[in-house]
Amino acid sequence: MTKVKEIIQSPIFAKQKKKLHKQQIRDLDRAVKSIVNNPKVGETKVGDLRGVRIYKYKSNNQQILLAYEVVDSTLYLYTFGSHENFYRDLKKYLQ
Repeated sequence: MTKVKEIIQSPIFAKQKKKLHKQQIRDLDRAVKSIVNNPKVGETKVGDLRGVRIYKYKSNNQQILLAYEVVDSTLYLYTFGSHENFYRDLKKYLQ
């Protein structure tokens, strides 16, 4: 298992994070820490999203999906959000 040494946020990720409330940011930070501790914790996607992993966590009693990828020792945080249109938007961003 590779040890994460660097974390890179996509511009979309950073923009979405700015709009969150303090509790939502804490929940997101906890999710990122659990990914850093175990990069294989998320579900691996296939097809168009090959290589991307999805980590699911709860915030305000709502399930949030967090898309990330670990390349070498770098963690790339792509986007997060509720399930509605999540995969469609993620595909559009990665193209």
